[in-house]
Amino acid sequence: MSARSVIVPRVERGQPVVTGIAISFIGYTSTFAAVLAGLRAVGATPAEATSGLVALCASLGLVSLVLSRRFRMPITAAWSTPGAAVLVSAGVVDGGWPAAVGGFLLAGALVALTGLWPRLGALVASIPAPIAQAMLAGVLLALCLMPVKGLASHPWQVAPILLTWVIVTVTAPRWAIPAAFGATVVVVCVLAVRGDGLHGPWLPYLTLTAPGLSWAAIAGIGLPLYVVTMAAQNVPGVAIMSSFGYHVPWRATMGVTGLGSMLAAPFGGHAVNLAAISAALPASPQAHPDPARRWLSSQAFGITYLGIAAGTTALLSFLAVAPPEVIGTVAGLGLLGTLVHALTSAVAGPGGPHPPGEQTASVVTFLVAASGTTLAGVSSAFWALVAGLLMRRLLRPAATSEP
Repeated sequence: MSARSVIVPRVERGQPVVTGIAISFIGYTSTFAAVLAGLRAVGATPAEATSGLVALCASLGLVSLVLSRRFRMPITAAWSTPGAAVLVSAGVVDGGWPAAVGGFLLAGALVALTGLWPRLGALVASIPAPIAQAMLAGVLLALCLMPVKGLASHPWQVAPILLTWVIVTVTAPRWAIPAAFGATVVVVCVLAVRGDGLHGPWLPYLTLTAPGLSWAAIAGIGLPLYVVTMAAQNVPGVAIMSSFGYHVPWRATMGVTGLGSMLAAPFGGHAVNLAAISAALPASPQAHPDPARRWLSSQAFGITYLGIAAGTTALLSFLAVAPPEVIGTVAGLGLLGTLVHALTSAVAGPGGPHPPGEQTASVVTFLVAASGTTLAGVSSAFWALVAGLLMRRLLRPAATSEP
């Protein structure tokens, strides 16, 4: 037997493991700051936000392990990054943090119910994609502006992060956000040395919050969180898996991810769902030449996230040395790609630009969502959907009558 025939299979055996570990770290470093910003925006204390992030890491790790092993598919879970943007837009609602936790529970229950009741999924699917994407773009805008605001308020801390991101975006785009996170770690180290050192807990912990609920939490957090999680995560995630030949069992995945969200919610986790963009790598030949072996990458992914959950508290205690705007810079950079996709989808489709009437409705949706305005105690994300659907209805006759 030649050396080549021995070495190649060994490389292939390790390929799924390396892929799973890589995508877990890329996903975490790219968006964890956005999740923290969202949890803090709806009233979580630093301890409660840390607990929420730990719970999300543990829950999505377990969900990935369960689904990939049960169905022998490279199914990976993620937290809802668009959902975190919804939280930033919502702000503190009537009832405070307990009501926000109640909104998280409601969104998770609706996802689980979607698997059992197809009509609910059909109702979400009936929301026009341009309107849903315009709402998502609007709530993302505040987070994506953080690098600009951070540079204005803390230029010497933020500039190295932005410069690193620009250089790596040009040379190796996939690693741009992890590189920016690495630059952030260096900045924090310098601040710690020049300041009074590091403080805070280092061992992982969970903080239990008794959920409450209010009309503002239902309309401003629960429903928008459910809509963007389904429209921007679960539905695209299933489609991406299908493009690689994997037919994800809808009922089971919605049930497990919904249950995962509900288990994480009392500890501050906002939503667990199917991975969307990051789902492509474990499902592709890059994970393993044999499609039947790629599910091992999701196993490695899940185990890695359980390890990340154990180290998250220490990481956040370390990062707490830096001003919030410095960490927010990484969040904004990590969401730029999602913002570009949402804006593009809001005004154009595969066949070209949408009709002027639909574009106007999308722009109205975007502006209302981006305004951050609270009306009757309900956040702008809800009112953006209402305004967009109303404008689309009013302008549809004009749009359809055009030549």
